[in-house]
Amino acid sequence: MDLDGFINPEPVVQPENQPFWDATKEDRFLVKWCNVCERAHWYPRARCPFCFSDDTAFREASGEGTIYAFAPMRRTAAPYILAYVTLAEGPTMMTNIVNARPEELTTGQPVRVAFVPTSGEYKVPVFTPT
Repeated sequence: MDLDGFINPEPVVQPENQPFWDATKEDRFLVKWCNVCERAHWYPRARCPFCFSDDTAFREASGEGTIYAFAPMRRTAAPYILAYVTLAEGPTMMTNIVNARPEELTTGQPVRVAFVPTSGEYKVPVFTPT
């Protein structure tokens, strides 16, 4: 299942996630880090969900991860694979797996970030098997 020809809707961009979405225009993947407890968190937000500090910053991420869980969504106009991917930086995010068939995937499989267009200027990060 792949997303060729599928266009995602434009994301809702807020001031606290603006740097993340701006980076997607350049195919760069950022993760929010806490400067106090030194832990990465997903989704990008102003306060650390672990220690509640507001001393957080975006950092360039490796774009690598592993499949934690996945499920093919077949009963839709455009079938897709919904997945949880654990990033190399630590957090787990909900995303899509592209350019793969469900029978080719396993939990723990390495994946790499890719970017697909939206109906606007930003791109959405998805993952593809490595």
